Amino acid sequence: MDVSVVGPGALGCLFAARLSRAGIRTCLVDYKPDRVKRLNSSGITIESSDERYTEHVHCTVTFPRTTRLVIVLVKAYSTKTLTKLPSCPILTLQNGLGNVETLCSLVGSHRVLAGATYEAAHSLSEGVVRHVASGLTRFGAWTSCETQIAEQILRQAGFLVEVTEAPGQAIWEKTIVNAGINPLTAILNVCNGALLQIPEARQLMRDLVVEAVKVATSEGYRFPFSLIERTEEVCLATRENISSMLQDMRAGKKTEIDAICGEILDRAQIAGLPAPRTRVIWQLIKALETK
Repeated sequence: MDVSVVGPGALGCLFAARLSRAGIRTCLVDYKPDRVKRLNSSGITIESSDERYTEHVHCTVTFPRTTRLVIVLVKAYSTKTLTKLPSCPILTLQNGLGNVETLCSLVGSHRVLAGATYEAAHSLSEGVVRHVASGLTRFGAWTSCETQIAEQILRQAGFLVEVTEAPGQAIWEKTIVNAGINPLTAILNVCNGALLQIPEARQLMRDLVVEAVKVATSEGYRFPFSLIERTEEVCLATRENISSMLQDMRAGKKTEIDAICGEILDRAQIAGLPAPRTRVIWQLIKALETK
């Protein structure tokens, strides 16, 4: 196997299926042996407005020795549980802040590639994914890891790819977008596009983005465009998508609120910045998780 995708969620299944369909030897790594068995039998089905196909991706609980690239797409709170990672580049495209630092502590910064993807997908059932919208996948070396293999593989699979020298900024940009969209969709139980149709929700989304931008700026990041406009553009482009946080909430699972709003709050406190709306949203999601 050349590529191992970690995490059988919507994006993990999408990436694994797309890579495999492009002729790249791909393995989907999952910690649950029973689910591995079922996915090996059923394959991964991807639906979109244009097509529907099933790809039989090899699934396993261990990393094949021939892995040349690992793509990490597990939930942020599961990053610390990853063990026995192969001695090859590790690319994280996960939501939230803090994943890179965790991976660096596990394998060393010289092996870490980091970034964000705007591919939009949600799970319809186990191994069945609705691909709602394509989007840019932007990543780069956290310190000195070679990017060529990852770029070549993702482009071969048809992903829109951009390599950046500032992966931290790419992660912050996506986190800010997520902070505006994901928790509000989870609280209101609506698809992304509905946030643009509800005036109060739209204004709150903008306010959350402004608070997050101020925190990112305190860490030295500068954005050459309006992240309010960018967040609304993502809402429109993914208007039919069910955010990952809403998917988790509906399934009664733990969300990634700590890696998104929680991390923003922690960093705001360090910088001495107020983030009252972010705090209330974080509290509401944490309360809903306990129901």
